[in-house]
Amino acid sequence: MRHRAGVGRARTATLLAVSLALLATRVPAQTPDAATDPLAGRVRGSTTAPVTVYEMSDFQCPYCRNFALNTFPALDSAYVATGKVRWAFINFPLGSIHPNAVSAAEVAVCAAEQGAFWRMHDLLYQHQETWAPLKEPAAFLLSLADSAGISRPALLACVRSPGTEEAVRADAQGAERSGASSTPTFYVEGGLLVGAQPLAVFRQVLDSILRVKAGRKRAP
Repeated sequence: MRHRAGVGRARTATLLAVSLALLATRVPAQTPDAATDPLAGRVRGSTTAPVTVYEMSDFQCPYCRNFALNTFPALDSAYVATGKVRWAFINFPLGSIHPNAVSAAEVAVCAAEQGAFWRMHDLLYQHQETWAPLKEPAAFLLSLADSAGISRPALLACVRSPGTEEAVRADAQGAERSGASSTPTFYVEGGLLVGAQPLAVFRQVLDSILRVKAGRKRAP
């Protein structure tokens, strides 16, 4: 089920309250080990950022595309690049309604192995209208290796590896365990923010959590 962008003010306030309430009891996460963490290639931002956001998205989802192309760049500039937020991408392909989503996720996971996840992330969303309706999207998806500046043979070998499909499945299972049922869904410090919300909503949530954390740090 795809979630329509935008929710009522009351729901937004409730989501914010849940995020802040859960933040009060959340145990700080361990810093991931880049050598063993499967998300290492799909994370942006400082390891010391006070807030971590897990984006659970589907490359064939049009609402995810809207977020990636129109909202995330501003968040990346204001929060991730400034060391305030660490951002992780979790594959959550809804194969029942997006038949090419798993294939796209596998290409993205394999691009991460060559250090090019975010370049491939952008290309997949930019060209979504081209590959999404294809009955056989593999050739086009693999052709994105050239634009991403990575090895196409290595990408193909990785996509064919059974471990890649397993990695995507593990991502999706983790998203479901977190409570996600639609895309995009964001796990923010213990709470879920559902849908391709406007930039103002993300700012409200992130700024509020950052203020709480800053206040705790100053407290004796």
